[in-house]
Amino acid sequence: MNRYNNPFPFSDDNKRYHTWNYYLKHKFGNKTAKVPLDAGFSCPNRDGTKGFGGCTYCSAKGSGDSIVARGNLMEQYEQGLSVMQRKWPDCQGIAYFQAFTNTYGPMEKLKQCFSPFIQREDVCAIAIATRADCLEDEKIAYLCELAKEKEVWVELGLQTIHDQTAALINRGHDFSEFRSCVERLASTPLHVCVHLINSLPMETKSQMIESTRIVGSLPIEAVKIHMLHLVKGTQLAKQYEENPFPLLTMEEYVDVVIAQLELLPPEIIIQRLTGDGILSDLLAPFWTTHKVQVLNEIDKAMARRNTWQGKYR
Repeated sequence: MNRYNNPFPFSDDNKRYHTWNYYLKHKFGNKTAKVPLDAGFSCPNRDGTKGFGGCTYCSAKGSGDSIVARGNLMEQYEQGLSVMQRKWPDCQGIAYFQAFTNTYGPMEKLKQCFSPFIQREDVCAIAIATRADCLEDEKIAYLCELAKEKEVWVELGLQTIHDQTAALINRGHDFSEFRSCVERLASTPLHVCVHLINSLPMETKSQMIESTRIVGSLPIEAVKIHMLHLVKGTQLAKQYEENPFPLLTMEEYVDVVIAQLELLPPEIIIQRLTGDGILSDLLAPFWTTHKVQVLNEIDKAMARRNTWQGKYR
């Protein structure tokens, strides 16, 4: 038990879940942060391969709305890292290919994007946001070669295990395809992080919790959990304006997240528990812009209930 009287083993502070910061600190020795990048990829359900318009919650920037750096990839990285180092002077960087689907393209493009960052001494790892239906064996083999040099994270946008919801949000593939991809990745040196969204249309709290329970039973290393953001201009925001559907309140979100954490194995890293919404682009819910408050409420509620990640696993 640590000095905060915290029963959770993977923690140096009051956090009762396995934070990304804890993992990075123990892996790399000092402050490490992701530097988001836009490599100019597209997505199979935007260009007609699987559909058009993308996932209904996804913005025109392909979930890369927080990327403010401009220029080529190296310029983006250097600008982004310099911002991080103003706050943390000794901060190391992870090159995070965030916008759209970053394995959806020819092998030559993947090599042009990823290989230079493996060679940079000031990059300690790379993280690649992609989809389960865009990881052919050839691409997995290439990423495994990169993993011989540096840590490589593959971030899979699942959002929900429920195929009916996936169809509603136009994900373009089903859970069985996702599971098959995770099983193929399990025998590789690649690290897998799965993205989940709470409060998707028509989903109950029990369905959100079930998604996390099932994902936690798979051979993965990390998850990201966050609240649905209705971003202006997206298909889902337009649907909400025409026919509003229920959204979790902050209090309900805290309850759901704690129930999800209690069912996740303690070894699984929690890379995120809330998203970064841009206020000017956000239609609802506005409480998501108070990121620190949301995290504090989760911490306080877990301590009050004397619970922790994996307690009921």
